[in-house]
Amino acid sequence: MNSMKKSWPNVLAAFLLVTTTIISSVNCLYEDQIKKFDWKTTQIGGVSQAYLELNGFQPRLLVSTRENVIASLCPKTGEVIWRQIFETGARGNIKLLQLSSAASAGDNTAAARPGSTSGFDLLTVQGHAPALVRGWNANTGNLEWEWSLMPIQVEKALSSMWFYRNAMLYHVLPVWKSHLEVTPYFASSGQATGNTAKITAPWISEEKCLLAGTYLACVEGSQLISLDLTANQPQVLTKALGEVSGKPLKAVEGLNGVVVVNGKLVSVKDDIKTCDSLRADSFTIGRFNNQNVIVTASIKDKNLVIDGYTLDTCQQVSELSHSLLYPEHYGPAQIKSFDCKVNRNSDGKGCLFIADTTDDSILAIQQSKFRWTRSEALANVIATEFIDLPLADSEGELENEMKGKAGEDPSLETDIVSAFMHRIGSQVMHFKSLLLHVVGLGAKPSATQKAGIVRDAFGLHKMLVVLTKSGKVFGIDNISGKQHWQLYLKNVEAFGNGEQMRLLIQRTSKHFPLQALCVVVAKDKFNGNGLLYRFNPITGQAAEGGLTQLNYKIKQLSLLPETDTDFVKGLLLVDANDKIQVYPENAKAKADGLYIYTANKAKSSLNGFHIKYENNKLTTIPLWNVDLSGHNGDHEIIAVASKNPIERVHSQGRVMPDRSVLYKYINPNLVAVFTQASDSIHKYLLNVYLIDVVSGSVVFSMMHRKVRPPLHVVHSENWLAYAHYNDKVRRTEITTIELYEGKTQANSTVWSSLSAPPMPLVERQTYIIPTLVTSMRETITERGITSKDVLIGTSSGSIVELPWALLDPRRPISSSSNGRDEGALPYVPELPLPTENMINYNQTIPRLNYIYTAPSGLESTCLVVSAGLDVFVTRISPSKTYDLLKEDFDYILISIVLVVLTTGSLVAKHLASRKSLKQAWK
Repeated sequence: MNSMKKSWPNVLAAFLLVTTTIISSVNCLYEDQIKKFDWKTTQIGGVSQAYLELNGFQPRLLVSTRENVIASLCPKTGEVIWRQIFETGARGNIKLLQLSSAASAGDNTAAARPGSTSGFDLLTVQGHAPALVRGWNANTGNLEWEWSLMPIQVEKALSSMWFYRNAMLYHVLPVWKSHLEVTPYFASSGQATGNTAKITAPWISEEKCLLAGTYLACVEGSQLISLDLTANQPQVLTKALGEVSGKPLKAVEGLNGVVVVNGKLVSVKDDIKTCDSLRADSFTIGRFNNQNVIVTASIKDKNLVIDGYTLDTCQQVSELSHSLLYPEHYGPAQIKSFDCKVNRNSDGKGCLFIADTTDDSILAIQQSKFRWTRSEALANVIATEFIDLPLADSEGELENEMKGKAGEDPSLETDIVSAFMHRIGSQVMHFKSLLLHVVGLGAKPSATQKAGIVRDAFGLHKMLVVLTKSGKVFGIDNISGKQHWQLYLKNVEAFGNGEQMRLLIQRTSKHFPLQALCVVVAKDKFNGNGLLYRFNPITGQAAEGGLTQLNYKIKQLSLLPETDTDFVKGLLLVDANDKIQVYPENAKAKADGLYIYTANKAKSSLNGFHIKYENNKLTTIPLWNVDLSGHNGDHEIIAVASKNPIERVHSQGRVMPDRSVLYKYINPNLVAVFTQASDSIHKYLLNVYLIDVVSGSVVFSMMHRKVRPPLHVVHSENWLAYAHYNDKVRRTEITTIELYEGKTQANSTVWSSLSAPPMPLVERQTYIIPTLVTSMRETITERGITSKDVLIGTSSGSIVELPWALLDPRRPISSSSNGRDEGALPYVPELPLPTENMINYNQTIPRLNYIYTAPSGLESTCLVVSAGLDVFVTRISPSKTYDLLKEDFDYILISIVLVVLTTGSLVAKHLASRKSLKQAWK
């Protein structure tokens, strides 16, 4: 009994310890903070198939997209009700989307599983090895059943096609230039109904053939050749087109055996009814007033024209005719689906048309107006930039007057009294401008002022310019997420070797009254030459000539470090012949003396050049060449990482325990190059090279064995961090490298690669990260005073903010006194991923592959934009907001304290003076 009494305090202490640990480990986000400093878009991608139903119990729009997503949208608003995201690439490619109500009446029951009285609601077929056939609940998006099919020959199955007919699912496997293999299956069970039919077809090719319902149609010269894949004895059907098809064939969803050839409907055989006299950019079929109707869509004179025709008589249905002004920032439209809500009048006002555009937008049109639109180009973000907003109107006027007076009186720069008087005068003018605006006599607000596009005091409010893969450019408010403008660049594409289009800032908004200037550098889709588009990032309007077609291919590009008299940074371009081009040409002199380099990924070589300007011409002098192909020539460059050009380094050294300084090796010309090769013993080899691209010297190199991509790199200040996959132990690891000059600094003012210090001291370490890394980026601030953090995007869609102290390669293995004095944490192999460090909390980003950071006006705050299928924008403070008062700061209390202290000091002063006066009279 006594032992039990003695044990009670121990149990109570243990309970309190566990309770305290649990309470202290709980971190949360207050409900009122959600989406206060961040916002997120929900994307699905450009539409490939669409089914619209307005007359059911629950109106719905079901779509499959080019981003391997199926989703249900609200027909009234376009909001996403649910979505299912499949794998990327060929594994998740959606081959077929079939809605039960879109099939014939007998299909619904016949497609049911054994023992079931209801058929599938929504059926999809995705991938090829294996092909997954799934049945979904179209109202909730829940998976109800699935079966798979694994092909014998995986390579041939990549081009497989599927179609649904009479409760059967047909798998068509084409062997190009040879034959077809057609196998029918029960749609819901996956059981084959018979043998595979092999149809000889030596004329079929991937570029000229497509599936049109149950027919495989191909264009051969001026003939249309087709096969009925459901016939017991398939026969070759030929039909003369009368003209050679200049565009690829297109199928019409819902019309069996009908294709679009050069904007004209053509049936594979004469007994299939169609309206062959119609000409349009796109077609679809639906029902209106209990009749099958063909709807056409075309762009004429900058208007989108929609017309309807009955399928039986080809007569125009006037109720379905619409025409509306088509904005230039949308690409050519393809009508995907339409439906009309049944009403007594049958006047067509309840008809909704769904269209997809080449810029990956979804348009909903009703009564000759856009009911709603979705910008699905944001599902493929490739570049972003934060642009400072312009000054307010009153501040702009004040800036103009101050610049004018400063130009008239140069003494303002040196004479303190004159500067002070000028300051007082400017405040008077500011007060005068404010008074005029209050009484209504001031100048009318500008368009940017009305739209709220005005710079704030802390530089947190900016314009987010987003460049997407389709050539669409957006101007988005980084605080609210509102799209202020958008523009579309037609016929542009990415460069070779996996290099995407570039978005560059040539002039910022800090040079009032000059407007900011951005440029998009891309490749022309037809001739492969370079293309420039210059625009105002605040308004989205073309500037400085707008679109410029170059007559050469672009091999390398960069901004010039110096600006001209109009504060515009010139664009330095290297063409395919290693000749230097500068745009605009009047900035050629600014390129004199620069050093550039090019990297050839195929040959695994780097070349360095020196630019010389003589006789109004630019010439390049080859300086060095580095061959990284290895002794067998099988090494290939997979990544090149340089430092952020706007990065500032605040601290040049690190204090050691003995109070000495270990100086950082801060080489702005240092570039990290990664090569990969196969090896018979180690399977994979990953080589890391740190190369000075001015002198061509290899500063450091290292090899990883049994390591392979995916590779993600962050290069900043004197350190390098990269994530890779260790194939030996099958896990993701992060390796960090730090470079130091030593305890003496060669040059504390200006760095020169031509007279560089000796080889640096190298610290390196590898850490285990318990997740798959999809992207990495370091934080950046305006002055570089704030501590650096590394943002790590994970495969689960979270963004983890890890302090550099956790990735520091100088973390001691044992907790020694030197490590504690230096402030380094003891080494632990596995990196922690606490949930409180996830900056997007529960706003996960599917397929996260892009993170970009930019400084704000506050030194403590960094702006972040991340993108995958969705876009997430927020701001973070790696060292907390030490330069900003907290939100719950009690202004009233501090004001009362100041008033009381001021009043008390005045009263005390008065009483002290009276006391001294009385003492003087005594």
